Amino acid sequence: MAARDRFSKKLTCPQCGNTGFAEASEDDHPSRKHPAFRIDQLPKGFFEQKSSNFQETYIIRCECSRKFPFRALTEKTA
Repeated sequence: MAARDRFSKKLTCPQCGNTGFAEASEDDHPSRKHPAFRIDQLPKGFFEQKSSNFQETYIIRCECSRKFPFRALTEKTA
């Protein structure tokens, strides 16, 4: 079984300014077809709208109903 990379990301709603830190993880094995991305913990006020194996298509919903991807395609990865 492959190890999982774990990381924290600060989420900020572009509409209402709600913020918090999400705990996430994904497979670090380079030969996998997809990284099996998942959110392990969302901050208060944020919810899963659409799960995905990739950060860019995992959709978060804020309590104000604004939807946005967990990570934008133009955002740098750490």
